[in-house]
Amino acid sequence: MPIYNFQCEQCFEIFEVRATFKEKEAGLEPECPKCHSKETYQKITAGLVLRGSNGANVSLPGCGPDAGPGCC
Repeated sequence: MPIYNFQCEQCFEIFEVRATFKEKEAGLEPECPKCHSKETYQKITAGLVLRGSNGANVSLPGCGPDAGPGCC
């Protein structure tokens, strides 16, 4: 089931909503779990999972002194 990120316009809380594609098409109007406001909007995010040739998830190195050239 897809996970959608929402943000509250009142308290700026970011939260997740699990919903089917059918529920999403019908229109989601989630309530903020922190302040219970219905004034929320969906945050558009991009997810990326890399898999190696054996199907295992691949980790990318983080930024930092040992990250090497081309980082950040």
